[in-house]
Amino acid sequence: MTIKGPRRAAVLLLLIEKDGEPHIIFTKRTDLMPYHKSQISLPGGTVETTDESLLHTALRETEEELGIRPEHIEVLGQLSTINISVSGFDVTPFVGRLAVKPVYRPAPAEVAEVIEAPLSIFRDPNNCWEEDRMYPEGMMTVYFFRYDDHIIWGATARILREFLGKSEAFLRGEAT
Repeated sequence: MTIKGPRRAAVLLLLIEKDGEPHIIFTKRTDLMPYHKSQISLPGGTVETTDESLLHTALRETEEELGIRPEHIEVLGQLSTINISVSGFDVTPFVGRLAVKPVYRPAPAEVAEVIEAPLSIFRDPNNCWEEDRMYPEGMMTVYFFRYDDHIIWGATARILREFLGKSEAFLRGEAT
């Protein structure tokens, strides 16, 4: 019997400066996607055999999903790889900053909406909460963030939560 390991994926937590403060670019996935339909996510996806690295995957997927060219992105560092047991992925998040005003060309089959959310929203305790939920692996804490009428949860919220703890270092260019 062959044991199949988790599939590899990479995402990009992409920052832009807007109205004098950092914003994070999220996407709302279409209901056509095979995994995590209609959820708020970070641009990214599955590693392909032609990808040179996980970072290459994150940058390639960001260009495919949003039309943002890799040369316009300053990569600031990497966050911890997380496991998404429900869909069988190990996801490695990278953090980047967009130096130019974005011109989005969302992939219609993948991206239902592009969301630019101010970082300050996620630092406000009134916009976040956690719940303990039972999964086949046991009890897990699930994190949630609210932005306007969007709820960010699951893997994206886990990544966002780690980023918030390190955001000042990333913004100063001191993160690795």
